[in-house]
Amino acid sequence: MTNIEKHRIIYATADFLSVAAGWFCFNLLRYRFFRDADEIWYSLSSFLLSGPVVLGQIAVPVCMLILYAISGSYNRSNTLYKSRLDEVLNTLAVSLIGTLGIYFTALLNNNIPERLEAYELMAVLLVCLFLPTVCVRILILKRNAKRIREGKYAMKTLVVGATPANEAKLARILASRATSGLKIVVCADFDGSCTRQSLQGIPVRYTEDIESLCRQVGIQAIIVLSSGDIAHTAEILDRLYRLDLPMFITPDLHSLILARPRLATVSSEPLVDITNAKIPPASVNLKRLGDIVVSAISLVILSPLFAVLAAVVKLDSPGPVFYRQTRIGYHKKPFRIIKFRSMQTDAEANGPALSSGNDPRVTRCGHIMRKYRLDELPQFWNVLCGQMSLVGPRPEREYFLKKILERHPASTLLHQVRPGITSWGMVSYGYASDVNQMMERLYYDLLYIENVSLATDLKIILHTVDTVINGRGK
Repeated sequence: MTNIEKHRIIYATADFLSVAAGWFCFNLLRYRFFRDADEIWYSLSSFLLSGPVVLGQIAVPVCMLILYAISGSYNRSNTLYKSRLDEVLNTLAVSLIGTLGIYFTALLNNNIPERLEAYELMAVLLVCLFLPTVCVRILILKRNAKRIREGKYAMKTLVVGATPANEAKLARILASRATSGLKIVVCADFDGSCTRQSLQGIPVRYTEDIESLCRQVGIQAIIVLSSGDIAHTAEILDRLYRLDLPMFITPDLHSLILARPRLATVSSEPLVDITNAKIPPASVNLKRLGDIVVSAISLVILSPLFAVLAAVVKLDSPGPVFYRQTRIGYHKKPFRIIKFRSMQTDAEANGPALSSGNDPRVTRCGHIMRKYRLDELPQFWNVLCGQMSLVGPRPEREYFLKKILERHPASTLLHQVRPGITSWGMVSYGYASDVNQMMERLYYDLLYIENVSLATDLKIILHTVDTVINGRGK
């Protein structure tokens, strides 16, 4: 178990106990100040052991833990290296939401003395939920910061692209490791460009199998330094995404890939975190929660339509109802996308090929399904399984991804998010029939990566619904 995994457990446990203590204190204050003289509670013990109070002692910490999880407090990318100010604001926001939820669901009908207004009760509840939790969190974060400075909390880090030309940059990163939490243990040389056995005391290992090296050394993070060949560096990044590890690049390299660098300073030598798109952890969790809810409901509601389409596909042409194909998804993980079959079964007998406007391989019902994008509906199952999202760049095959990467290094950044059923590129450009059109659509998808948000997703979904209703697909 890694330090980050241990910390996630410690953090969640501390939150649970802190909220439980806060709720207990709130009940003590309720008994003392927030009850009428004619209430039936004759003693503090009878009040604390009553059914509603005991139920709340269990339910409130659980519900608050769920709220904290949704807010991103326990996300892997947001666990060990936290800003104390951000945590105070996060704790306050979640405590306020919890206070409103508890008040309107459990306390609103309670008898409250006339001399006390409702907001006073809510203020007491807010303080009881916020204060114990934030104090414990600050103590944990101070302890973590100390252990990071002492080198007891550190992620074993691999450096890619460390050459004599980049030695000064490597030295600056090493000089700041006391605060960065990144412990560089090895440098990887993919192409034999480094002629030395070590750089700044860090061993250099030549390898073509980066995955085996990471397993052998126990690598937990990767830093990629810039090189003169941007296309070669982009190819390396594309290989590294599949490792599903935190990945950082230098700002100058990021500016070559995209024109709008967003810095994540993890040391005095600023690095750009390209592991995931720049979207708050809470938005990531809400986006995934929305994916689960919408896809589950859609699969149930659309099941009669699925049955009709399945029968039509089966009667229209010989072959299976569903078409499954391997696509590349989040962090370069392959998965099997599922669609209603809209082409003849031998459509790609001569190798991978994109469809065109009057493609003879498309079946009669396939033309109609594509026009209204009905063939994409089974992908709600991919969304429910976590392989896709409702909104995100369309997943492509490895064959076409390599061709795109050769022409635009930034295409590797598409793997920062889950691919989607619909995308900015799909609503603004549509389907692509050749690599040139895929390149044109790529710019919309890169624009989405730089502006991903729940509001953007909602706009794309509304545009997609309009496209489906008006049959503007192809």
